[in-house]
Amino acid sequence: MGLLGSSSSSSSLVAIILVLNVVVVCNGGKTSTFVRKVEKTPDMPLDSDVFRIPPGYNAPQQVHITQGDHVGKAVIVSWVTVNELGSNTVIYWSENGKEKKQAEGKVTTYKFYNYTSGFIHHTTIRNLKFNTKYYYVVGIGHTPRQFWFITPPEVGPDVPYTFGLIGDLGQSFDSNRTLTHYELNPQKGKTVLFVGDLSYADNYPNHDNVRWDTWGRFVERSVAYQPWIWTAGNHELDFAPEIGETKPFKPYTKRYHVPYKASNSTAPFWYSIKRASAYIIVLASYSAYGKYTPQYKWLEQELPKVNRTETPWLIVLMHSPGIIATTIIIWRGKP
Repeated sequence: MGLLGSSSSSSSLVAIILVLNVVVVCNGGKTSTFVRKVEKTPDMPLDSDVFRIPPGYNAPQQVHITQGDHVGKAVIVSWVTVNELGSNTVIYWSENGKEKKQAEGKVTTYKFYNYTSGFIHHTTIRNLKFNTKYYYVVGIGHTPRQFWFITPPEVGPDVPYTFGLIGDLGQSFDSNRTLTHYELNPQKGKTVLFVGDLSYADNYPNHDNVRWDTWGRFVERSVAYQPWIWTAGNHELDFAPEIGETKPFKPYTKRYHVPYKASNSTAPFWYSIKRASAYIIVLASYSAYGKYTPQYKWLEQELPKVNRTETPWLIVLMHSPGIIATTIIIWRGKP
């Protein structure tokens, strides 16, 4: 957990390459040394408590939030209903406010081989105040469920903020230990930077998309209350022509929306946001990134926008490293 430093230039676009000749050790932002054990553990069974479906008719499940604009004044709220479509409305209010407001969203569904999804809702709450606790309710008209989140402080250079860093989570018994460790860390993370490989549903026969549903219910206990910033990994590809599934990333893009248009991106796999004192760039390891590709062109235009006097931390998220070296790099310092 903590902030990582990075540097880049507009002339180095395909990979963010950092060349060091010595081990770098400086003191600062790491708050956890937790590493999940290497040995593989089995996935939790479908009847596990962490996969429990919330009670009530058409109760919203798999509730999750992410940042909904470029600077942190909007939140995308997403959830799934299974009995019927239900309401797309989110009712929300600030902790000290008296007025309840509402936002309307959209719903989508998809099919994957012999699986049909529930009704997947996405609603964006806009014009929020910085550094404010908000409550929100989904499931209006059937079984309402209430959650909360805290917006980030206004973007600026002297704004302390704590990020969690999680990747390759899956839904094994060790996945549960990992998420529990994050939740119980005394240096409470405020936002998760998720660097890809979510549900591992593609490990199952026919990419069993029921495992997308179980994963959504599993992580709800965290991601319904704080934003997770999404990066696509190889396990999100779900490219399976042998069963007639030839559209890459179908379940991922249907279920997890990101504010890519706010940074003038043309696809949800690469985008940027600002949050507190950090400028966060998300890149796609499994989309074309060679010269003249849309991702390359976007990054070429994006890098000059980074103002280190405003956001001294530059964080680049990608699932696979752009370069692999034997140099040991330990970041524990100021940007």
